[in-house]
Order: sequence, then structure tokens, then C-alpha cells
Amino acid sequence: NLKKQLIAVETCQRELHGQTYHNLHNFILYFSENCGTYFPEVKRNLDKYIQCCPESVKRWLRRLKDSGKILLLITSSHSDYCRLLCEHILGADFAEFFDVVITNALKPGFFSQTPNQRPFRTLENDEEREALLSLDKPGWYSQGNSTQLYELLKKMTGKLEPKVVYFGDSMHSDIFSARHYSNWETVLILEELREDQAMVHTKTESEPLEKKGKYEGHHPKPLHSVSKQWGSFFVDAISGEEDTAEILVNTWSCKCVKAYSTITIPSIEAIADLPLNYRFTRFSSESSITAGYYPKPPRSLLSSGEQVPTK
Repeated sequence: NLKKQLIAVETCQRELHGQTYHNLHNFILYFSENCGTYFPEVKRNLDKYIQCCPESVKRWLRRLKDSGKILLLITSSHSDYCRLLCEHILGADFAEFFDVVITNALKPGFFSQTPNQRPFRTLENDEEREALLSLDKPGWYSQGNSTQLYELLKKMTGKLEPKVVYFGDSMHSDIFSARHYSNWETVLILEELREDQAMVHTKTESEPLEKKGKYEGHHPKPLHSVSKQWGSFFVDAISGEEDTAEILVNTWSCKCVKAYSTITIPSIEAIADLPLNYRFTRFSSESSITAGYYPKPPRSLLSSGEQVPTK
């Protein structure tokens, strides 16, 4: 009887997964075909679903470009969908901000796969064409891998080991992969940090007071990102033995932030007005678990016993 019940459960799960996949496929389908539910709805209501980029961030991108930095845009979205979003977010001339645009990057495979497994492909009218043996010049490409991209950066910079600083909002697809496979410096964009910001000002000895980012002088509207069910993103409470208080411990997600990100910020806007030579305190194996958060550590980490780090 137990064997029959297990077979019945497995059959039910397969049918459910198949139906779920079928529904999901019908929901998404393909951007270019303008069918399904997701893409037509986004196209009709861009202002409802997509926020335009603040002018401060656009100025920041221009300052980086004018200072000689090479700017890359790497997204797992297909070329046509990327174009739609970026034109709405940054403007029709968005491609001028970037030296290299890579779409359908299929992260995290972009970082873990070899050139033979994941070659770059050219694009023609947003359709993928021939596979490339190497990446020889800046431009707009599809798929690819971080190994050949890094070789291109060597050519463009004239340096044997150019430093790459990679910004991303996914620990799995962006931050862990870029650090673990490519050893790039990583900046995690973590919205939960806006909700859990400490309310104390952190003055450092190495930076004058006029060097402040957007969120050092005032506090943005919270995002209500602390789950009523799961609690803080950063700290969890474990019940002690009888008649003992709860013990606060750092969550697995919090430990990943310190292990794989160089610094963590609530948004690009938080650093957009800073000088390009601003020196951030970074996470390291020897530093406090709060060290790399900018502009301030999460309040929940401070209340669990961590002190505000100073340089």
C-alpha cells in the first residue's frame, strides 16, 4: 500500500509540474511574438512596471565614461527586451553609456561556462547569428562567457590584469558567480538594506563630511521588505533552553553578503553623487560583518552586538 501511495504521489507531482510548466510557458512565451501574458502587459504599461533611472545615476555613468572607465552591460534578457527596458529607463541613447552590451548572457553560466561551451554570438535585428571564436572589439553581443570578455578588456585597457567591478542584485546569478568563477570585485545591490538601515551617522576619519552619498544626509522611504513571517534578512532569533533568552544569529544570506560581495549598497543612487575616487570600507575575512555596508550597516546587525565600523 505504501508503494502504491508513493507512486500515486510521484504521478501527481509530475502532472502538476507539467501543468505548471505549460501555464508558465503560456504566460511568458516570446517577446517578439507579442503573445502570452507577460510581455504584452509590460509593453502596454511600461510606466506601471518599470521605473525610469534617476538623473543622478545617468550623470554617474557619464562621469565614469568621461574618466576613461570601460562600462559593460551584462543581462540575461534577450536583446529586444533589453532594448525596450533600457530605452525606457535610460533613454533612446542608452547604448552610448556602454562600451560593450551583452544580452541573453544566461547567468550564472556566463561566469562558469568555458568559451567552447558558451561562445559569444553576433546579433542581426535582435536575432542571434554566428558563434565567435574570440571577442575582438567592443559592441553588442549575445550569450558568451566571462573568460573571453576579460581577454577583450585586456586589449581595451592595455593591462595584463584589468580590475573589474561588477554590480548586481542577485547573489546566485551575479555576486557569487562573478566572485567565485572570475574573481571580480562585486557590489551587491540589496533593497533589504534600505528597510533595515541603522539610524546612526557613521563618520570616518579618511573621508571629509562633504563627501556624502545620497542616503547619508536623509533616509529614503522604506520598502516594507522585512517579512512578517520570516523576519529580518540579516538576523534570526533562535530559542534558547528553558528560562533563557533568545539567541540572535546572522542568517545564511547575511553570511553570503560578507563572503562574496566587496561592498553592499541599497541602490546605485546611494553612491551616484560620491566622488569617483571615494574610498569604501570593504568586507574582508578579517573585518567586522558590518564593514562593507554603505552608507550604514543594517540596524538589526548593530542591535545583535556588532559595532559601527570606522576606518
